[in-house]
Amino acid sequence: MRNSRANFRTCEKGHSYYKSSDCPTCPTCEEERKPEHGFLSQLSAPARRALENNGITTLKQLSTYSEKEILKFHGMGPASLPKLRTALESEELSFKK
Repeated sequence: MRNSRANFRTCEKGHSYYKSSDCPTCPTCEEERKPEHGFLSQLSAPARRALENNGITTLKQLSTYSEKEILKFHGMGPASLPKLRTALESEELSFKK
């Protein structure tokens, strides 16, 4: 049974889905555009969008931010930080101090 507050929607590509929030993102489209490789592929969709919306698509770009700055991005939560730290360390990088 669907949440009674969820609205039935159809995206531009014709995918149908229910959504209770105001977020316009289609879950099917979001899954289709998820990268197969790289650090962005390890993140949840909101965390990935938070980085992308702030122009962060590479680990080098990520390393120019502090953890505190990253956590201020809408959609980014503390659960993503360990994944980001590990990805940075794999390239001998780290968050800005």
